[in-house]
Amino acid sequence: MISIFYRENGRILLSQDTEDFGRLALQDTVWIDLVDPSGEEKRAVEAFLGTEIQSRAQAEEIESSSRYFETDDAIFANTNFLTPGPEEYMMQAVSFTIVEDTLTTLREVPLRSFTELQRRLQVNPRQYPSGFSVFASILDQRVDLDADMIELLSKEISQYAKRINEQEDINEELLIDISRLQENTMIVRENVVDKQRLISNLLRSSKIPSTLDTRMNVLLQDISSLLNHTNFCFERLEYLQDTVVGLINLDQNKIMKIFTLVSVFLMPPTLVASFYGMNVRLPMIGSQDPQSSFWNWIIIVGVMLISVISIWLIFKKKKLM
Repeated sequence: MISIFYRENGRILLSQDTEDFGRLALQDTVWIDLVDPSGEEKRAVEAFLGTEIQSRAQAEEIESSSRYFETDDAIFANTNFLTPGPEEYMMQAVSFTIVEDTLTTLREVPLRSFTELQRRLQVNPRQYPSGFSVFASILDQRVDLDADMIELLSKEISQYAKRINEQEDINEELLIDISRLQENTMIVRENVVDKQRLISNLLRSSKIPSTLDTRMNVLLQDISSLLNHTNFCFERLEYLQDTVVGLINLDQNKIMKIFTLVSVFLMPPTLVASFYGMNVRLPMIGSQDPQSSFWNWIIIVGVMLISVISIWLIFKKKKLM
């Protein structure tokens, strides 16, 4: 799909027909937005701009030289836009091409920041005199959306912290959830750093209008604050992870302590029983009198109880229980 925003009689109009390129001038075209375009649409835009548009594979390159570069006539920039999912975030590559004052964007999926900007572009055309101003507005909106995602991450982290403080459902699933949040935080941070690198390259370019320098510097300051926030979120997640691991270890230690105490309590009775289970003559087993045998059992059980109580008192005195 193609959307062509061009200036006419002080207004910005929209066209979705590539045949309009025949009557439009490059200096009157503000923004060409390509969403999963066909080969015919892409070739028509390339002919209109007089330069090639990067492919999706080029847009997804991670090398710095591929993320941003300039020629004599154009600026080529690539960055990723995050789309939140039910469990994780997805990276969507977006390619920007600026020829003279005309911006061309190439993406595969609809994005909220683009949709909102297209609506405002036609309502307030004076705020967008060139493709550079549209480009700056896209980055501005994207940074705001990244800030919203970081805020949502922070709220989710606070909910997990509350669960941990109340010791609610402290188990391995909670650790997995915290690990998922860590991964999402790293993805958001990577996305924000990508924007920081792009804006820094734009500020060093001689093709960018000087009127946008202040706006770009403000964006860099916003991005710096977002990076600090993501660092705080990640440190907080590490703290929560260590706390959960510590609580799980404490629970396991309590279980092992119970088993150990039971084993220690049963050792003296087992020792006494093993003695009287030997095939030798032992005290209190020579009499055939039933009443005497009954008292023999009482004596044996008494010895067992005394040994257990003695061990319990020793453990209690040494504060091992």
